[in-house]
This record gives sequence, structure tokens and C-alpha cells, in this order.
Amino acid sequence: MKIKASIIGATGYTGFELIRILSNHPNCEISYITSRKSENISVQDLYPTFFSRKNIKFENIDIEKIAKNSDVIFTALPHKASMKIVKDFLSYSKRVIDLSADFRFSDIRLYEKWYCKHEETDIAAKAVYGLPEIFRDKIKQAELIANPGCYPTSAVLGLYPLLRKKININKNIIVDSKSGVTGAGRNPSIKTIFTEVNDNFSAYGIGSHRHEPEIEEKLTNIYGKELNVTFTPHLLPINRGILSTIYVSINDKINENEIRKIYNSTYGNEYFVKVLPENILPTTAMVKASNYCFIGLKYIEAKKQLIVVSVIDNIVKGASGQAIQNMNIMFDLPENQSLTSLPTYL
Repeated sequence: MKIKASIIGATGYTGFELIRILSNHPNCEISYITSRKSENISVQDLYPTFFSRKNIKFENIDIEKIAKNSDVIFTALPHKASMKIVKDFLSYSKRVIDLSADFRFSDIRLYEKWYCKHEETDIAAKAVYGLPEIFRDKIKQAELIANPGCYPTSAVLGLYPLLRKKININKNIIVDSKSGVTGAGRNPSIKTIFTEVNDNFSAYGIGSHRHEPEIEEKLTNIYGKELNVTFTPHLLPINRGILSTIYVSINDKINENEIRKIYNSTYGNEYFVKVLPENILPTTAMVKASNYCFIGLKYIEAKKQLIVVSVIDNIVKGASGQAIQNMNIMFDLPENQSLTSLPTYL
């Protein structure tokens, strides 16, 4: 029997990716896709690439109707919009994977400082942060998954092995990240039109990007000691992809071979996270349209500085692909089901 999945807020890029990947999932079928603005419009009319698939129309949200005909609900809505809807679906004992920021923070005060007042704190306390390579056991039993942000996925996976082994590091970490334009969403903005982005490269949100506290909280929780993250995002003139260059100073006596052993032992059995050989650094093309995270390492021993380069596709491993990876874990399916496509590279 197939899992019945519904997508709330399905017209954006993450919604598109959810539809695209789930359409090829052998153990899942899409029950409903919703959009207030595109109600009664066929998904094929909005995204002609789906002409070869079953015709599905966008509907308005009917909580009871969707809940009765779904096993899992993906909520791909802006922050705050998810809170009440997630609560309603959980009241029907449905499993929910939320792609907003509403349930990502362990410390609600931190969420409220950077976003808005949280109206469902009891539910937030039960949410599991959906980074499978770290929280797989908790994800398996969860009713509510808080799907991580795209930048935090690249940063946390890039540093996890080091922090897991409690290597003595300087608490000040620099995360310098670049993202494709899809990271800004599908709504038009002067900053993301072709003439502003093409043949251009820019930093933005320095000291004010909401993914900074998410990265900092997750890294601190893993390490067990306070860490300070300086996060600078940049906009690349490409459609998709994230490349994070992470700088961390190490206080322990260690060499690059030992660091590589730590990373390889951590990720050696992981399907989607690959540590590249010495002197090979990842590029965004290496993971394009895939659910992989590629990690490159360089340790400058004279300066005791480790440089980690971590790349993902921002709307697959950084959003929809990771959400489906979480779904597979929750329903005892092979974790890589429908996610094994190799990167397109071009």
C-alpha cells in the first residue's frame, strides 16, 4: 500500500521539487497539492514539465479533507503561516514535515528574537530537527519534523564530525556561503531579476540573516559548548546550489590525515554525504539537482586552521530532497528511495 502525501503551499520551488521527486517514488502517491493563488489550476499549466505525469490540480486548504486522505503532510509555507496549520494536522494524528523555520529552534526565545512571537510552543518542543545524518533515530519516531534551512544543512554537515569528536576548537567560526537564486524563492524581487543577478556577485544579510542563529544553535548543541558563528551569505548568478566555506581554528595537536579519518569514520556509511579525497574540492555542479552533500577538507597546520568546503543543492538536500529523505525514515522505507539520481552536473 502506498503512502499518501499532500503538499501544502506547492507552487514555489520547494513545492515543485517535492512534486518532481514524489512523482517518481515507488511507495508514495500525491493526494493533494494546495495553493490559494492557483486554486483549480493544473500543475501542468503552472509547470509544463509535468505534462507526462498524472494531472493534479491545486486546491485550497481543507484541513479535514486532506487529513483524512493523507499519511504525511509536507508544509511548504512561509514562517508563521505554518504554525496553526501544522497544529491542525497533528490533531488528526498525521505526521508532518514542515519546511518553514517555525519549529527548527530548540530555544523558542531565539526564534522569537529573529522571527516573530511563537504561538505553538508546546508543539515546537516536540519537533525533531530533520537532519538525517545526525538525528536519524529521533526522526524515525517523530510526528513533526522541522526540515532544516539550506545554509544550515551545508554548515552543520560540514562541521559535525569535528564537533562530534569534541576536538578542541576556537569558539569563533566563520561560515562564508554562496547560494543560487532559487534560494530567494519564486516571488519576484528587484534583487533577483536577471539584469541584477547576471554577471554579478554580492553579499547580503550580513549580521541579520536568520540562518545564522539556526547554524549557531545547532553547532553549539552538538558540541556541548558555546560557539559563535559569523555567517555571510552571498548571491551567485546561478539557478541552484550552495557552497559554504567554513573556517575553524583548532587548538589540539592534529594533522590533516587524522582529521580525514574523523570525517571518513563519521560519514563512511552515509549514502548522501561524501568526503572527497585529498586535494579535491567540491563545486556546486557536482551536486546539482541531487540530494548529495560533498565535503572537501584542507588543514593548514602552520596556522592550525581547518577549511571545510561543503556543497549541496539548495532545493534538494537543502529542502525538498531532505524532506523526502526524512519521510522515508519515518515510514521504514529505504532512506535513499526516489533520491538516487546522480547530479546533472550541467
